[in-house]
Amino acid sequence: MTDSPRRGSMRDASVIVARDAAGMVAILTAEFPQHGGEYVFLPGGRREDGETPEECARRELREEAGVTALAWQPLGSYAIALDSTARIHLFLAEGLTCGPQQLTPSEEGFQLMWWPMPDAIRAATEARFLLQGGPLALLLAQQVIAV
Repeated sequence: MTDSPRRGSMRDASVIVARDAAGMVAILTAEFPQHGGEYVFLPGGRREDGETPEECARRELREEAGVTALAWQPLGSYAIALDSTARIHLFLAEGLTCGPQQLTPSEEGFQLMWWPMPDAIRAATEARFLLQGGPLALLLAQQVIAV
């Protein structure tokens, strides 16, 4: 299998559970009128040409949350859709340093919040996440943290 960031018509993506020293998780929220309202989601996005999954995760975390991390742990890679070979790569990021968000024009309106992990998991069980990668990443990160 190739490690190309473009597979089929979709590009691979990365999603990050950024957890600070107090156990708080970076959560983003924004209005998505085409989907019926406000949703929460984790930092993440599509890979750019030449990026590895971790490089994508580092860039997306820095842009969307203004956060850099010292420790990165892969949580797994999963198919995005049945009709594509694109993958979503999930990460746990710790050892955080916070700075300003570096939002792109398409990300304007993203609001950063810090939630306790149980609250983030509850939001996942209440279907408050827009995309499936966030809840999966949270559940996997919770398993790693509990060990």
